[in-house]
Parts: sequence; C-alpha cells; structure tokens
Amino acid sequence: MSWWGKVVGGTFGFMMGGPLGALLGAALGNYFDGGLDGISLDESLGLGETERVQSIFFTTTFTIMGHIAKSDGRVTIDEIDLTEKIIRQMQLNPQQRNVAINLFNEGKKKNFPLQDVLAQFKRETFRRRNLVQMFLEIIVSTALVDSRLDPKEQNILEIIASELGYDKRQFTSLLSRLSGQDLFSEKESVSTRLKAAYDLLGITENSSDAEVKRAYRKQMSQHHPDKLVAKGLPEEMIDIVNQKTQNIKAAYELIKSIRAK
Repeated sequence: MSWWGKVVGGTFGFMMGGPLGALLGAALGNYFDGGLDGISLDESLGLGETERVQSIFFTTTFTIMGHIAKSDGRVTIDEIDLTEKIIRQMQLNPQQRNVAINLFNEGKKKNFPLQDVLAQFKRETFRRRNLVQMFLEIIVSTALVDSRLDPKEQNILEIIASELGYDKRQFTSLLSRLSGQDLFSEKESVSTRLKAAYDLLGITENSSDAEVKRAYRKQMSQHHPDKLVAKGLPEEMIDIVNQKTQNIKAAYELIKSIRAK
C-alpha cells in the first residue's frame, strides 16, 4: 500500500506528530465521511521510514506553497494555476486533491508556523540533500511563476533556504538555475534559450566542455527519479522530476550542438 493509504489508515494507529501532523490532520478533515472502502487497517498501522518522509514531503510542500503564494499579500491566478498543474502532474485522486488544496490553504493562514514546520522537515529529511533541493525547487517555482519575485517572497525564500542549510551563494545559484529552466521551457530565440541552458546547468558560456559534461551529469544525478523516491519523494511527483530531467537533457544537447558548429 502506498504512503497515502498508510497515512489515512494511520488515523487509527499512527500520528505524525509536531506541526506537520497537526496540519495534515486539519487538511484530512472529514475524509472519512465517504467511508473506508479500499483501506485495509491491518496494512495501515504505521509508516516505514521512507513512507513517513513521503507524507512529510507532501504536507510540507503544499503548505509552504500556500505560505509563499500569500506572502506578498495576495494569491495570484498564476500561483493557483501552478498548484493545479502540480496536482494534475501528480495525478492525485479526488481525496488527495482535496487534501493538497486544504494544505495549501493552511499555509495561507496568518498564524502559519513556518519556523516550526521547517525545523520538523529538516529533522525528518536529515542527510537527504537532493530531496531537500527538490523541495526548494518546487516552492521557488511557486514564487517565480508570475515572472517576478516580490521582496517579501524573496525574504521568505531566503529564510527557508537558510533554515535548510543553504547559504546566500547557493540560494542565488538555485534561483538562477530555476529562472533558466522557465526560459528554456518557452519558445524563445536560440540565443535566449542558449543562455537559459547554461543557467539551467549552473555554468557559464566560458565553461569548458568537460565542465559542461560534469555539470550535466551532476544535475541528472540530483534529479534521478528512482533515487529521489528512495529518499522520500512521493511517487506521485515522478512526472515533475521527469520534466526537469527532460529540460536538463535538452539544455545539454543544445549547448553541445551549438559548440559543434
């Protein structure tokens, strides 16, 4: 049974605890009003380590997406559309979709315990660096979706990154790469796409061929779907990772093709 089934069954035998447990409990709400069809309680009396991290990743991601979206005072249509896009990519069932939206709304609340949530997330994802980076990439994309970064949004993102062990330089590099990904995904001119390709790989036009290849391999390793799921990424987010790896491959191929001329 998936992490989701065990989380729901865990209402009877498992408590996540901490602020994330409280947020997930609030988001589950009246889930059981529709009955317990399809849920085996014998299989749901607790989570393994990976499943626990998957449920925590899901809870943290959607609540902080909501918190980031609300940080500049209003939630834009673009931010709502991005959330819906992620939900569609995850192919969530109706119950999961409702919980994801409820978590997003919990994150929008004025008294959202950001520091406590980050502290628990950090404890639970200890030594899962690539998983933490994936989380940061998703929430930074939320802030960048309307093609601007409000000062309040950037301040919160910097706080989040710092709490999770990223210094200023690393965070700036991450912002640059994600901006490159957004541009690279659009129908831009070759020159714009080429610059975006270098940004996406975290290198410059002056990088040697060996450095380009090394950066490409590093990015592919960091975004390897199987490795991320093993570290605690919910299986439903594989399509999000696959899209990122496709962009990384396309960026690498573009750079190689231009340099071969």
